[in-house]
Amino acid sequence: MNDMPATAPRAALLLFGAGDFAFNLYWQAVNLYLLFFYIDTLRLAPALAGTLFLIGAAWDGAADFAAGVVAERMRRPYRWLIGWGALPLGLAFVAMFAAPAGAWPWALVAQLGFRTLYAFTNIPYAAWTTRLAGTSAERSLLAGLRMIFGAVAATFVAGIFPQLVQVMGGYAAASALLALLGVPLLLAIALRVPERRPPPTIAVAPRIGPALALLARNRAFVALNLAAAAGAAAAALTTQSVLYFFRYVLADDPAGPRALAAMAFASLIATPLWTIAARRAGARAAWLAACGLALALPAAFVLLPAPGVAAATLFLLCMQVAFAGFGLAAWTLLPDCVDWGAARTGVRVEAIAFGAFALAQKAALAAAGFAIGAIYQASGFVAGAPQTATSLAAIRWLMLAGPALLLLAALAAILALPLRKNTLADLAT
Repeated sequence: MNDMPATAPRAALLLFGAGDFAFNLYWQAVNLYLLFFYIDTLRLAPALAGTLFLIGAAWDGAADFAAGVVAERMRRPYRWLIGWGALPLGLAFVAMFAAPAGAWPWALVAQLGFRTLYAFTNIPYAAWTTRLAGTSAERSLLAGLRMIFGAVAATFVAGIFPQLVQVMGGYAAASALLALLGVPLLLAIALRVPERRPPPTIAVAPRIGPALALLARNRAFVALNLAAAAGAAAAALTTQSVLYFFRYVLADDPAGPRALAAMAFASLIATPLWTIAARRAGARAAWLAACGLALALPAAFVLLPAPGVAAATLFLLCMQVAFAGFGLAAWTLLPDCVDWGAARTGVRVEAIAFGAFALAQKAALAAAGFAIGAIYQASGFVAGAPQTATSLAAIRWLMLAGPALLLLAALAAILALPLRKNTLADLAT
């Protein structure tokens, strides 16, 4: 018998979903501009910048797992960690973009501090979803709300952040404005959204070792992690290549931020459609459809003889539509995997599952960031200078072939996922 929590009121779901606006103000700035900031503003060598990003992302994954362990063992409400972490997180975000030129130790320490605080607020927030929605359909709705708010933040950051940097005189002042938006929203969520505790009939894994062993035996959780990690790395290779592709391959520097903003807006438009698809056909089916789209697009783009700005932007918009489907499906299926494991073993692994999931995601992102820096360095890339044919080819193919290979791996993993649309409902009867 699978005792699942009742779904919170829609107003609470809406406010909770808005938390992803705050988190994505920070995350999208890091994902879209931190590596670019290191190379083009701090003037760090591409390999060094990629290494700093790799260290930070690896630390991020470890911090995510530690945050999951702490949240599981403390037995405190998730809101407690979010409320106490909101202000320090905002301050650490500003410090990360305040590093002076060439000061890579400052850049590294500030990045590690930010990522640690982000983990100890974001993991409790993510794990909280298991206590707000009790069915897969309602979790699709909650994931859709979170992604819509996240896409709004991504659109804002991608389209406005470069202009804020210019108008406000630097990255530090621009990041301070984002923090002024994010901190109050996280505090409001910690104060106003109700938090239900796990069903009393389900035990909670008391120690790390047994919890990890249960997760390793949870076929649904393992398959989801493999698929989500491959999808995250594919998305990272695509999005982090955008500025370089437009600046150096297409020689249209202003078109890069516009393309990123358009991609974020595409997520905003696509997410409600993926939410409807997941609620009707199931999250796994939605993921398979998104994967098919994402695999077809690079093949079509490669066939174009000389793609210009318009064709490249259209390609990226369609890729982002597919990536939105991945995200919606992953965040719907993760709570389902927790319930699936609890139903089969009688022991619930909740926050640690979210921490382990985030660790796998961040490891994939770290590898993607490092790959970009290392491959650019090996190809002879020099920031701000005309590029050789080798470096231009590296930028192009890293944006196309790399994601395609990763998406094939994601497809194989999601095909092995044992969850279907009505799996949890059948277990509950």
